[in-house]
Amino acid sequence: MARLVSSRWAIVLGLGLILAILPLLFPSNYYFRVAAIVNIFALAAVGLNLLMGYAGQVSLGHAGFMGLGAYSVAIGATHFGLHGLAAAGIGAVLSAVVAFLVGRPILRLKGHYLAVATLGFGLLIAMALTNEASWTGGPDGMGVPRLEVFGTRLRGPDTWYYISAGVLLIGVILALNLIESPTGRAMRAIHDSEIASRVAGIDVASYKLKIFVLSAVYASVAGSLLAFLNGHITPDGTAGFLRSVELVTMVVLGGLGSVIGAITGAAVLVILPQALTIFHDYEHLMLGLMIMVSMILLPRGIIPSLLARMRGGKS
Repeated sequence: MARLVSSRWAIVLGLGLILAILPLLFPSNYYFRVAAIVNIFALAAVGLNLLMGYAGQVSLGHAGFMGLGAYSVAIGATHFGLHGLAAAGIGAVLSAVVAFLVGRPILRLKGHYLAVATLGFGLLIAMALTNEASWTGGPDGMGVPRLEVFGTRLRGPDTWYYISAGVLLIGVILALNLIESPTGRAMRAIHDSEIASRVAGIDVASYKLKIFVLSAVYASVAGSLLAFLNGHITPDGTAGFLRSVELVTMVVLGGLGSVIGAITGAAVLVILPQALTIFHDYEHLMLGLMIMVSMILLPRGIIPSLLARMRGGKS
């Protein structure tokens, strides 16, 4: 038990140290912005990894919850005059409620049926945000008022880097604590075998629903942070199908069942396109090729495969 606690805090302290040192290496605000985006998507990926990597449930519509979080802060501030933090909180609660209502029926499905159901949910959210132009601005999106705290307007990539880093650190601590809790052990049991879990007395439906709701809240908070950082949001940019696929790719690429893997996958998928712009028209081709090669060489994901090789095992 002491070893688990030590390992957990070693991860937190290591991540905190990296997040604190990185700004010392950034020569301009551009790097702060890219790093802030990494933090935001890493937060969403950590939440999705709880669902996919530990509970074994697939979601191809998770960007829908990011869209709910993003548009909650935009609509709340623009149409109702709410403070940004209050609107973000409402977005998180709304996402939790929607996840609870949607999760009860669709989490009874398994495999590709579940994947298609979550895909349909994500598409519905994106369509609603696109069609309700009077509220959301339609396909062109809408502006997001700058967040103001204690009379200070929070703006600039450097400010949002530190805020997103702090929120990511909190999200990682909560995730690690959950994984090592009785709920986390139940999640892993469900991932291995739902039938065996039921025989052992685990309420499979209840645990799957709880994790689905929690992962939705992670995505909603990430969406709110993204909206504050960018100052403008669009349905495709926050809730589109490709955004959902991107989140799943981050989790799988970094390593299912690894919190650090989810963060690594987010970092790779955000930073690589920026680095590959030197290839101009071929950057997407190069990105796809590099992801394919990495999954062939590291089939369990970047972090689990590297750890296995360091321990002398087979990946």
